[in-house]
Amino acid sequence: MPLQVELVAADRKVWSGEASMVVARTTEGDMGILPGHAPVLAVLASGELRITPTSGQPITVSAQGGFLSVEHDRVTVVSDQAALVAGSPSH
Repeated sequence: MPLQVELVAADRKVWSGEASMVVARTTEGDMGILPGHAPVLAVLASGELRITPTSGQPITVSAQGGFLSVEHDRVTVVSDQAALVAGSPSH
C-alpha cells in the first residue's frame, strides 16, 4: 500500500499524491518514510524534501521550516514556505 502524501505551504497546496518513499530533513536529521512507518510528528529543518511517487519522476521540494506528520501511511507536510525545485513535475 503506497503512502498518501500531502505537501502544503502556508498559502497553497504544493503537491499531493501517492508515493513509495518520502525523505525529509528534520531538526533531528534526515528521515526516510516508507509504507508501514510508525506514527511520528517531526519539526522540519530548512532544506530539501524528496518524494518518490508511485509513478513518474522523483520530486524535489525546497522547504523552509514547518512540520511533518506520519500516521497510517498518510504523510502530511506543512511548511512555512515550500516550492518545487526546477525540473520536478507538479501534481
